[in-house]
Amino acid sequence: MKCFSGKNFKRNVAAVLALFLLLCFDQYTKYLAVIHLKGQDAFPLIDRILEFSYLENTGAAFSSFAGRQTFLVLLTSVVIVVFIWKFLTLPLGKRFHGMRICLLLIISGAVGNLVDRISNQYVVDFIYFVPIDFPKFNVADIYITIGVAVLGVMLFFYYSDEEFETLLSIHHKADRTDV
Repeated sequence: MKCFSGKNFKRNVAAVLALFLLLCFDQYTKYLAVIHLKGQDAFPLIDRILEFSYLENTGAAFSSFAGRQTFLVLLTSVVIVVFIWKFLTLPLGKRFHGMRICLLLIISGAVGNLVDRISNQYVVDFIYFVPIDFPKFNVADIYITIGVAVLGVMLFFYYSDEEFETLLSIHHKADRTDV
C-alpha cells in the first residue's frame, strides 16, 4: 500500500501527530469543563453573548438521537473509518493538502466525541452562544464544523468537475504527484 512509503509515510505520521494533538486539546477542554463547570452556574465569557455552561449530551447534533449511544458509536466509527480511508487514498499533490486538513479536522472531532460516548455514555458540551440560543457544543464540534464547511466550499468552488469525480470515486486511476 502506497500510504506506507516514503513521502506518504511522513505525511501520515504528521497527520497522526496532528490528530493526537487536536484530540488532546479537545479532551483537555472537556476535562476543564467537568472540573470547573459541572454543578456550577454558567460562566459568562462575554456578557449576554458567550458563556460556558456544562451539559451532558446523550445525543448527537442538536441532541438528536438522544439516548441512542450504541447507534451513535457505530455510526461515528463507520464515518471515522471511511474518512481515514479517504485521507489515505487521496491523490498526491499540493492541490489536495486542504482536503487532507479538512478530513483531519473532521476525524479529530469525531474521535473526540467518540471517546466521550464510549467512556461516559454522553458527550461533554460547554460552549453556549446566548443571543441566538444555539445548542451547547464543544471543541470537537468546532473541528467538525470547520472541516465540513471548508470541505464544502472546496468541493463546490476549488476542485474541477473531473477532480470532484475522482475524489468521490472508490478507486483512483493513478496517483498523480504533479497536481
